[in-house]
Amino acid sequence: MTASPFDAVVFAGGGNRCLWQAGFYETVAPELSLAPRICSGSSAGATVACLIHAGRAKAALEHFRVATRVNRKNVYPMNALLGRPLFPHYVMYRRLIVDIIGRDGFERLKSGPEIRVQLTRLPPWVGPRAGVLLGLVAYSVEKVLKSPVHPRAGHKVGFKSELARVSECVDVDGLADLLLGSSCVPPFTPVLRHDGRTVLDGGVVENVPVAAVEDDARSILILLTRTYPAERLPKLPGRLYVLPSRTLPISKFDYTWPEGLDDAWDLGVRDGDAFLERWHRGEIALSSR
Repeated sequence: MTASPFDAVVFAGGGNRCLWQAGFYETVAPELSLAPRICSGSSAGATVACLIHAGRAKAALEHFRVATRVNRKNVYPMNALLGRPLFPHYVMYRRLIVDIIGRDGFERLKSGPEIRVQLTRLPPWVGPRAGVLLGLVAYSVEKVLKSPVHPRAGHKVGFKSELARVSECVDVDGLADLLLGSSCVPPFTPVLRHDGRTVLDGGVVENVPVAAVEDDARSILILLTRTYPAERLPKLPGRLYVLPSRTLPISKFDYTWPEGLDDAWDLGVRDGDAFLERWHRGEIALSSR
C-alpha cells in the first residue's frame, strides 16, 4: 500500500469558496493515496473536511445546489415583522450538516483522521456583535494593507484561538453545533456558544489553521480558498500551499447562486487534474522538516 504523501491537511475558511477544496481533494486524494492522520479546518473549511471524510462531499454539493436554487434572497427584511430570522444562512447550513452527514456519515468520521476545528474566543471586554465588527474590521484592514496568508490582527486586538476535535462530538447534532460555532458570523447566524461560552468564526484568528497541526505532522498540505501572489506564500519546510488558479466569483455568503457552487467545485477538479500532472512529472517538491 502506497504511503500518504502528507501527514496532515489544512482546510482554510472561505464560505462557499470552500467547495473548491472539495473538488480538488476528491480529485487528488485517490490518485495520491492521500490519507492524512490529522486535518484542521476553520469555518466552512472545517465543514468541508468533515463532509469529505464522511464520504458525503458530492452529496453536499447536490443538496446545496437544490437549496440555493429554491432560496430567493440572502436577506428577508419582512421577516422582522414576523419574528423570523432575517437571514436564511443558519438554517440552511445546519440542515446541510445534519441531513447530509447524518448518522452514517458521523459514524464514518470516527474511523477517519482526527479533525481539529478552529474557534475564536472574544476579548473579555467586548460583546459578540461588537466583537464580530471588531474582528472583521481588523481582518479586512490587514487583508487590504498586507494580504497575508496568515493574518495576525485578530490576535493583536485580543481575540483568542481555541481548538475543538470532531471526536469530542457525541452525535451529528453536536457536530453541527461545533461546525456552526466555527462559522459563527452574526447577523448571518445567531450568537452561538461552545462549552457555555460565546464563539465566533475561526477565521477571525486563524483562517488557515496550520498551527493546529504543525507540531504533529512532518508534511502538510494546505488548501487555500483565495488567490495570492506566489511571493506571499510562506516557503517553509514540510508545507505545501495550494490555491485556486483564479479568483472564484461567488461570495462567502451568497446562498442564492447554485451555478457559483458548481463553478467552485469544477475549478477544484480542474486544478486537481493540473496538480496531478505536475506531481507525476516531479515538478512539485516538498522539502522535509
